[in-house]
Amino acid sequence: MMNTMTMERPVDLATFYPSDLYEYSSALTDGELTVLKELREALEINLRPVLSEYWEKAEFPFEAFEKIGKVRMMDNPLLFEGRENTRKPSELYNVFRYFELAKLDASIATFYTVHGGLFYATLLQGGNDEQIERWAEKTASYEIQGCFALTEPEHGSDIAGGLATSARKEGDTWIINGEKRWIGGAGSADEMAVFARDEADGKVKAFMVPGKAEGVHVQKIEGKISLRMTQNGHITFTDVKVGEDRRLQNVNSFKDVAGILRITRADISHLATGLTAGAFEAALRYVKQREQFGKNLGSFQLVQEKLSIMQANVTANLSFSVRLAQMQEGGNYREVNSSMAKMHNALRMRETVALAREVVGGNGITLETDVARFFADAEAIYSYEGTHEINALIVGRYLTGVGAFV
Repeated sequence: MMNTMTMERPVDLATFYPSDLYEYSSALTDGELTVLKELREALEINLRPVLSEYWEKAEFPFEAFEKIGKVRMMDNPLLFEGRENTRKPSELYNVFRYFELAKLDASIATFYTVHGGLFYATLLQGGNDEQIERWAEKTASYEIQGCFALTEPEHGSDIAGGLATSARKEGDTWIINGEKRWIGGAGSADEMAVFARDEADGKVKAFMVPGKAEGVHVQKIEGKISLRMTQNGHITFTDVKVGEDRRLQNVNSFKDVAGILRITRADISHLATGLTAGAFEAALRYVKQREQFGKNLGSFQLVQEKLSIMQANVTANLSFSVRLAQMQEGGNYREVNSSMAKMHNALRMRETVALAREVVGGNGITLETDVARFFADAEAIYSYEGTHEINALIVGRYLTGVGAFV
């Protein structure tokens, strides 16, 4: 693998983006392009060869992913050239980081977004200076792995009012009881960002709970047909004790949690963009080499029509992602924007994976073509970080001034 710090620049863009429709290089710095190119190469070399194997056996390829960490896609010094904030790269770089990860595989992108998106954002938004200093560098360098424990067995979309996990303070110690479900990376997490309702004031607080703390039990969720490599866990907290120094000081209500979700929902819209592109490119590769009725499959009119729709969806999704990134880079993190982007991109993603499955035919249900993996994994992306309906209602509330959630 090339050395990120010594790699000669500028990057050869001809080997970077597969289509001029993705050409946003002029808005990215040379440093960002360097890291993205190295990320793509590391993903192709280390992870692509093992994706089908690990997807089928429903295990995460930790050893291969460790090599991706050497790219330093979160804390590479090249990402912060000319930026005052050395914790957070540019929002446009973030689009293409997710694009590269999800274009390869949704489980790999999901593992990253749990750690580098949800967990890291919770720390940066919710922690005080001392807490950020204690954990941020270790998170960015993958010295520790984190997870984000919000969703519960009985509360998903209604978690704002229904959160049932409790926290009771005794002296300087908090005692946490409850359950969380669908928590990605829970079984391997060194630290868990756990949200619980304070028994004293009824407000939601956030805690950094060690993954191996006494009273923490994680059960792997089996039998999934989507994101099979992602190790989702059902966590039970039984009288788990953490000190006040592990309560994230800037999370004191669900409004603060919603602020974190506004940021991370945008990440999932970018992830959906990458998955859309991955499914399209897998289908395009296939039809270019497949022969039917004595002709190349890509020469048929109906196939070309479907390919055109898929390409248009990739372009539309990327346009949404880039525009949202531009707005957020300028400080505009309005909830309606990230909800609209996630709603749109996930919907177009779902259409694209179905079309990809169609043009690949019967072989589209096999892992060999990659299409089946994208097809199945899209269902999870469609639902998490706000279902289509919840995001639509957020947009609808903005448009009409009337909340229609109940």
